[in-house]
Amino acid sequence: ARFGGRAAMAEIPGLESQQRQVEGDEEEEGRQRRLQAGESWYLLDYRWYQQWKSYVDSGDQNSSFFPGRISNAELFEDLESYRLKDRLVEDEDYILVPSKVWNKLVSWYGMEPEQPPLERKVVDLPSTQKVEVYLVELYLCQHSDMDNLLTAQFSRTDTIDTVLKEARRLFEVPPEEEMRLWVKNSDGSCERLRNVHMTVLDSCLSTGQTVIMESRNKDGTWPSAQPHAMRNSLDEDDTYRGQPGICGLTNLGNTCFMNSALQCLSNVPPLTEYFLNNRYLKELNFSNPLGMKGEIAEAYADIIKQMWSGHHYSVVPRMFKTKVGHFASQFLGYQQHDSQELLSFLLDGLHEDLNRVKKKEYIEQRDAEGRPDEEVAEEAWRNHKRRNDSIIVDIFHGLFKSTLVCPRCRKVSVTFDPFCYLSVPLPDSNKRAMEVFFVSMDPRMKPEQHRLIVPKEGKVLDLCIALSKHTGISPERMMVADVFSHRFYKIYQMEESLSCILDRDDIFIYEISAGALEDEDGGGSEDIVLPIYLRERTQSRDYSDSYYGVTLFGHPLLVSVPREKISWDSLYQMLLHRLSRYVTQPDSDEEEESEDDLSDKRTNGFSEGEEDENSHRAKSTCQDQEADSEAEENQSEESEHEVMSEPSNGEGVGETKKASCSGAYACQQRTDGGSQRSNPPSPTLDSQPKRKCRVRRQRRKPLFTLQTVNSNGTSDRSAYQDDGNSVTFNSQPYIALDWDPEMKKRYYDEVEAERYVRNDNMSYMLKKNPVKLEKCIDLFTTVETLEEENPWYCPTCKKHQRATKKLDLWSLPEILIIHLKRFSYTKFSREKLDTLVEFPIRDLDFSKYIIKPRTETDPTQYKYDLIAVSNHYGGLRDGHYTTFARNKDTGQWCYFDDSSVSAVSERQIESKAAYVLFYQRQDKICQPMLPPLQPCCHSTVTSADQDTDDVTSCSSISDDMTSCNSHDCKINTCQSSESMDVD
Repeated sequence: ARFGGRAAMAEIPGLESQQRQVEGDEEEEGRQRRLQAGESWYLLDYRWYQQWKSYVDSGDQNSSFFPGRISNAELFEDLESYRLKDRLVEDEDYILVPSKVWNKLVSWYGMEPEQPPLERKVVDLPSTQKVEVYLVELYLCQHSDMDNLLTAQFSRTDTIDTVLKEARRLFEVPPEEEMRLWVKNSDGSCERLRNVHMTVLDSCLSTGQTVIMESRNKDGTWPSAQPHAMRNSLDEDDTYRGQPGICGLTNLGNTCFMNSALQCLSNVPPLTEYFLNNRYLKELNFSNPLGMKGEIAEAYADIIKQMWSGHHYSVVPRMFKTKVGHFASQFLGYQQHDSQELLSFLLDGLHEDLNRVKKKEYIEQRDAEGRPDEEVAEEAWRNHKRRNDSIIVDIFHGLFKSTLVCPRCRKVSVTFDPFCYLSVPLPDSNKRAMEVFFVSMDPRMKPEQHRLIVPKEGKVLDLCIALSKHTGISPERMMVADVFSHRFYKIYQMEESLSCILDRDDIFIYEISAGALEDEDGGGSEDIVLPIYLRERTQSRDYSDSYYGVTLFGHPLLVSVPREKISWDSLYQMLLHRLSRYVTQPDSDEEEESEDDLSDKRTNGFSEGEEDENSHRAKSTCQDQEADSEAEENQSEESEHEVMSEPSNGEGVGETKKASCSGAYACQQRTDGGSQRSNPPSPTLDSQPKRKCRVRRQRRKPLFTLQTVNSNGTSDRSAYQDDGNSVTFNSQPYIALDWDPEMKKRYYDEVEAERYVRNDNMSYMLKKNPVKLEKCIDLFTTVETLEEENPWYCPTCKKHQRATKKLDLWSLPEILIIHLKRFSYTKFSREKLDTLVEFPIRDLDFSKYIIKPRTETDPTQYKYDLIAVSNHYGGLRDGHYTTFARNKDTGQWCYFDDSSVSAVSERQIESKAAYVLFYQRQDKICQPMLPPLQPCCHSTVTSADQDTDDVTSCSSISDDMTSCNSHDCKINTCQSSESMDVD
């Protein structure tokens, strides 16, 4: 009767049984049992417990010690807020009982009405487990009204998601609105509570802190975005309503590659719907060590929600760019990059941030070892899903079969590997266009620039043969050289491969004399080809009048001269003749000066007396040379051999004017800073012995002096022998023509030296026939031999082998990305292939490429429709990216060029610029239900008639589009960490 109506609700055991069930022991469910993290315990008033204990100890159910209903009134500060009193002590003010004991006591004795049960969780602290008696009390508010604070209590084991749900309940926010939480720190700053799966304890929340709930705006932005007043587009207003998804992206400075990749992914229907419906929020993986802590997925979600809000002409992706640069340093800054490389990073980053597998297990990959393909493929896909399970895997990942065959032991290795996109090669032409300069032996002829079509795998001889058809010069009388920084970087042999010549190299082909060819019997040639450099003396750093360095200038030459017994005088005259087109000789009354003393001495290794063209060898020497001339000579020699400067980077093409080659004077002894002089040989003294004499005569200053150098243009005397009258070349020497600055200024015509003639063949274009996409896929599945740098380790041979490899498609995903490998990189060359690839807009059929036997769960057909294209205009060093994409809601095709958007027709999509293709399988395509809004497009904003050829923006698309450098966009700095203005 004492239990009243409560007693009728449960069968009440005897007092001894009650005591055993409540007190229990460590092994039972009583209050003495061990604590376990996460379980619930309840606070029970100590006085009520003592009364109950006296009651059961009495053994009399009718005893006066009957405790009555459970009451915790003494534990509360008041009976309105039911706030727990501070500094309560266990076993003095309360005891703790597990949830089962509490439920039994309530069923036996009942509880005072309106009193809340004091449930508490067991928390796992670093060194112990403990029941948290006092909860964490937080102040909750909304970002739009931060003065309205509401109080709520949470266990330290509660997740942030629990806090968010409580805030939604208190402020009556509908569940479809997207919310996020911030915590306000003691210094006034705010920090995102990004991981909703973290506990209050792990988030370091403490009593008294303020948690702010923020609601996403209708335009996809967040109110806390910095700066507050900045709009995505300067000309948009709050009343703008456009078609969702028809939205540009601002170029931040060379970020068109990123904009193109984002626009393509934005128009992948299943991925965009996944983010718009907030399904990503439940799958954010904050603990994946391979991921980006969910930040890439959240940044991408922000971009998608803004682009598909219908409230923006264009969006500024600054925060997304910052996040990408933070996690992938190669994308830091504002350099140009590849849209496919960013796409690869982004898909991988989204996958890891949204991976449903929280802890990846190690799985060893097994070879087929003769097992059926179906078994091996199923095992490979199952193992892949055990470590990788995300929306990216669901819609982008397929499976291909890889077969390797050892060329030695014929070992066959079969594996099945997942892929996210197909990188297919383009059929490459076996021809190559090369630009060269032809330099004739005739000094009157300017160099000619030619564009030659040669075999891509040809030899240097093939290049000469092609040039011979335009010049009439035999290929044997040609020498090919790479000119770089005014010197010969390399002189090629005829049998060398053309693959070692890059398109950017400056190739010169020189005509040489017939005497430079070897005899038919294999004997040596009569002539030797001398590489000639042009150098200008420069004043040394100490600005003295006598010490000089040298600087290379102009383009070098290859000149044929007799191999033996050529005088320096004759060599000087030959070179002067070769340069005569742009080097003017002084008039007869110029540059002459009297000379009283001639002496028979050597300077800089050149003989003072040289033979003339009529073989007169008599020498007339000066005996008493002035002392200052001798000092000047010695200083010049020291300068030539010790003070060598680095060459400049200017360029020029050697060209000459006709000049007489008189042997009446020659380049001999040095005066005026290093020039060499000699007196004309006298026929009347031909038979006389050498003797000193005193003669007064006129002599002409030489325009330049000759110096033997090495291939770098620095001095070298080891390449010749000088017997005083003539010089014989032992090896391949290099000769430098050293010019005094004043002489160069007066007699060297730099403008004329730079002139050249463009041959008509410069307009030749290597014809490239269009190829079908199916041909590229055929090449992808063709057997190939592994490169020498990437061999396969054969487990049978126990060594690396250049095995043959074949890829076959086993299964294809819903969204198929096809990357056209337009950029070709080899050891010696880099090029972009601008071949037109003909790809279908609809009904791309992959059925014939799938080798997997058909099952009931497979698609009835592997037919795909195009949904997006990333385009690249330009070359290797610069270019511009744009996008064609089909809007999922209206089916309208649009052209996205950064912030500019315009409508296009389907016939405009196929072009030489197509780089990455996005296809969706037909059985997964939902037909558009909405008509396009008017106007549907903008440049920000230019409308276009899709039924005409002259579609705005697209009509100007060409392969010669300006590079990203032409975008003059203001770049605003953005902090890498998220911040929030709460003032």
